[in-house]
Amino acid sequence: MRDKTQANPAPGDRLIRAGAIVFSIGALATMVTVAPLFFGAKPFPTYMFGLSMLMAVGFVIAAGGVLRSIAAGRRQARGEAG
Repeated sequence: MRDKTQANPAPGDRLIRAGAIVFSIGALATMVTVAPLFFGAKPFPTYMFGLSMLMAVGFVIAAGGVLRSIAAGRRQARGEAG
């Protein structure tokens, strides 16, 4: 039986994957940054709070990939209909 993976990814798929990876890194940084608050330890440096912003950046990248995928689907539907 043949593998059912796509040979050519749809437009936006790579952006969605990249956004998920960046979001995951940001989520991990957020957990690491917030952990000292629960354990009463010394807080991390300020740049760790900046790394937490990667969650928002990853979300925006993935949303751009979704919008690009939607636009490609609409173009394809118009091409088949017309």
